[in-house]
Amino acid sequence: MESSEELTIGELAERFGLPTHVLRFWESRGLLEPARRAGGRRTYKRADLERVALILIGKEAGFTLGELRTLLFSPGPVDHRDLLRRHVEELERRIARARAAKELVEHALACPHGFAECEHARKRIAARIPPPPGRSSASEGHDTGTPHCHPTH
Repeated sequence: MESSEELTIGELAERFGLPTHVLRFWESRGLLEPARRAGGRRTYKRADLERVALILIGKEAGFTLGELRTLLFSPGPVDHRDLLRRHVEELERRIARARAAKELVEHALACPHGFAECEHARKRIAARIPPPPGRSSASEGHDTGTPHCHPTH
């Protein structure tokens, strides 16, 4: 696409495999600002292609549309460092949960026992049950270690 070439909303949406209402919604949230023709039709240029790609990358990274708006319209990177730091912390929490889930699934693949008989799974299940009101999980004495199943256990 040459810098002077214009796209309609349908052409832009098709290029990214998106429904047109998504682009309209992003526009209503201030993320896209298409030019308008005399008849009010939206027209998009190269910068809009880049903006849509950036929005999609941001969404894949887990940013909300509001956070993306802040990032896209902040005057400089210093203005949104706190938001980025909080997002890194959230990504670290997600990564930890994903790793724990992966370990559980890998264990289930290797374990000769079903969840009801597997010591590892039963401990994970017990650790996930909230304590009764007014008691902390530490007072319940849950062992959150990672026991290993062996074909003979």
